[in-house]
Amino acid sequence: MAENTKKWYGSRKRPGRRLKKDDITIVDTDVTKKAVVATALGNAMEWFDFGIYSYLAVIIGKVFFSGITGSLQLVYSFATFAVAFLVRPIGGMFFGMLGDKFGRKRILAVTLVLMSLATLSMGLIPGYAKIGNLAPFLLLVARLVQGFSTGGEYSGAMTYIAESSPDKKRGFLSSGLEVGTLSGYILGSGVVTILSFWLGEDKMLDWGWRLPFFIAAPMGLIGLYLRNHLEETPVFEAMKEGKHKENEKGLFRKVFLFHWPQLLKGIVLVLFFNVVDYMLLSYMPSYLSVVLGYGQSKGLLFILIVMFIMIPIVLIMGYYSDRIGSKRIIMGGLVGLIFLSIPAFKLIGSGTNLTVFFGLMILAVLLATFESTMPSMLPSLFFTEVRYVALAIAFNISVSLFGGTTPLVMAWLIKTTNNQMVPAYYIMAACLIGVLTMFFVKDTTGKALRGSAPAVEEKHEIAKILEDPHEALWWKEEKGNIEEKASELENPKN
Repeated sequence: MAENTKKWYGSRKRPGRRLKKDDITIVDTDVTKKAVVATALGNAMEWFDFGIYSYLAVIIGKVFFSGITGSLQLVYSFATFAVAFLVRPIGGMFFGMLGDKFGRKRILAVTLVLMSLATLSMGLIPGYAKIGNLAPFLLLVARLVQGFSTGGEYSGAMTYIAESSPDKKRGFLSSGLEVGTLSGYILGSGVVTILSFWLGEDKMLDWGWRLPFFIAAPMGLIGLYLRNHLEETPVFEAMKEGKHKENEKGLFRKVFLFHWPQLLKGIVLVLFFNVVDYMLLSYMPSYLSVVLGYGQSKGLLFILIVMFIMIPIVLIMGYYSDRIGSKRIIMGGLVGLIFLSIPAFKLIGSGTNLTVFFGLMILAVLLATFESTMPSMLPSLFFTEVRYVALAIAFNISVSLFGGTTPLVMAWLIKTTNNQMVPAYYIMAACLIGVLTMFFVKDTTGKALRGSAPAVEEKHEIAKILEDPHEALWWKEEKGNIEEKASELENPKN
């Protein structure tokens, strides 16, 4: 993947150290593209499960909670699904620390295996009619394992791609991860829809609902094969080659003591990103059918078409983020949602197919500004030695508190206020917080990741970087401040 993995850490402990030709990493982008596919597959599996579980929630309630009658079956079904969000932060911390200590590649293989086994096991668990209360218990265990492994999956995938990409193509290559998100959800919902039409209601309830979960096995095997043939990221190899002691101990403590400002920024970035994401891809089908009274199949079809259209939009925006800057695109999306959320939801509530679709597309295009940029911006917030664990903590805490709860909060607020425009106000509030936070976020587009030497695609780019080493190593002073604070804490003056 890389022609060079030499270590370079800007630090006040070595003020005379200057960037040299051998410090700069030359990245093979063809290999990086293969890595994008391998990592995006794990993200696709996460959202594949999300799609099939959401579409099969009614059947799962009947199979595993048949001891309960009425609408409570669906409530328990969704509660079992939601409980996975509780363990995501724990899984993120666990796998994040391992990833920063032993390598990104190894941990990504482990999380993928756990995710695929957990999804597969859901299709193998006997129903309540055969094993009683053990059935919902085993389903809960499978969901907890899945949530635990998912906690380390997406943050690890973002870290891996960001560290494996040349600095000037990080945005475009990282945007491929969100193609996995959209593709996984489309595949999951599409499989359930086709099976339901083909088998009919009775066969789906009897055994057909299990088939989508079995697809996790071949997906997991393919993903494991691809990930086992990946190289470790050149950034991580460079750090290990230097035997940087900060990576050996105290990772968790270091994140909260010295990197908490970036941690808070990461939490807010994930907040508005996931509020909009879950609002459109998760809650919107229920909003269209339950709140607005549209047919369920109509709402699901609209969302599927919107997701198909979003895939090229995400890639195009990822491409342009490397040219005009990720921060500008994100700010454009935030401002757009603040001013256009109300018009979009007015169109969605209009009742005519064309205007409903147009309203959904407004939200989709603005969501694409986040999906195309966040996979590259979030890893750039943190230094190499804490990147995986810090990103996992920020991402999973935020998605558990704000993203995963969005459908539940929306349903409760609409019922309480009897106001169909509540989702628009919720998005606007989240984006307003995002705008304020973005003023404190540096645009790292085209620059070296914190704690890493520059990474380029072609040798001729090296000379230009050496002409302006200050620009390439923009984080040097910040790194020195952190090391100085750490030294003072560990060696207090009497």
